[in-house]
Amino acid sequence: MKLEVALEKRLGDFRFSAVFAVAGRRIGVYGKSGSGKSTLMGMLAGLVRPDSGLIRLDGETLYDGGRNVLIPPERRRIAVVFQHAHLFPHLNVRCNLLYGYKRLPRRDRRIAPEALGEVLGLGPLLERDVATLSGGERRRVALGRAVLACPRLILMDEPLTGLDDGSKYRIIPDLKAVFAEFGIPLIFISHSLNEMRLMTDDVLLFDEGRLISQSPAEELARSLMGSRQAGYINLLSLERPRPADDLWAYDWGGQQLILTERAARKSALFQLSSKDVTLFKGRPQASSARNLLSCRVAQIFESGNRIGIELDCGGQPLVSQLVREAARELDIREGAEIYAIIKASAFRPL
Repeated sequence: MKLEVALEKRLGDFRFSAVFAVAGRRIGVYGKSGSGKSTLMGMLAGLVRPDSGLIRLDGETLYDGGRNVLIPPERRRIAVVFQHAHLFPHLNVRCNLLYGYKRLPRRDRRIAPEALGEVLGLGPLLERDVATLSGGERRRVALGRAVLACPRLILMDEPLTGLDDGSKYRIIPDLKAVFAEFGIPLIFISHSLNEMRLMTDDVLLFDEGRLISQSPAEELARSLMGSRQAGYINLLSLERPRPADDLWAYDWGGQQLILTERAARKSALFQLSSKDVTLFKGRPQASSARNLLSCRVAQIFESGNRIGIELDCGGQPLVSQLVREAARELDIREGAEIYAIIKASAFRPL
């Protein structure tokens, strides 16, 4: 997908103005509430008319204010998945899924409903009344309905907002599997940095209706480390927990991590703040923390008034953050051997 945008829109006292071009299959739009994310989504989908500018998708002009070109929403073949599922209450799951599919010409039906249902795990739900579905199940049905419309692009506007962390991080693998399996480009809109990193490759950062930056998702997370109370969040995929006295042990990077938490599944995602990774230049003689990792300094980066240290721990990346004085005292240099200490209670399951 290649998307070219140059748009102006005023809504009361709010003004949106952005010029950008992106290419790829997983694009994120990130920013706090009121930054213009949903305004952009509405203009791309054709639900909001810009005041002026241009929208071009894969070489086709969808809107050109100067030439009075405005392709209506139904002809853009852009599907939208909103924060609220907006399922048809009078139809069961099967009929909701097939609503757009049945209205497609047969030549455009590129995705088999059975194949999609298998990827999303919708088989057991097909005859259910939508009123009986959980929040996560409703989101999966809404996504399935959008995908079966065989669009050229799917816009997801805060699709995981309102879900608890357990439901949210269970549905993310389903979302990724769908877009990988069926090759539909995605623009994912969210104010969650974790969601951006898990769902997208490149991210557009908006604030007060202006485009602030355009960067890879991981680069954005590191640039914001110094300005976020939680710092940088390490996302660790851990497998096969086993008892270690009254704690739990996991293999990671050829070493062992000890956690107070056990994954509810065989494989689970944990988050760890960069603030909870303490560095030592030499091996400590003793510590109450249960995790002592031997690592190598892979990269040093700055974020605000903080220094980020990317560690290579047996092939696994781990980021710690320091104040400048601590970085100087430890004489942190790329390639240096260093020890990281982490409390067993610092890990949080997602």
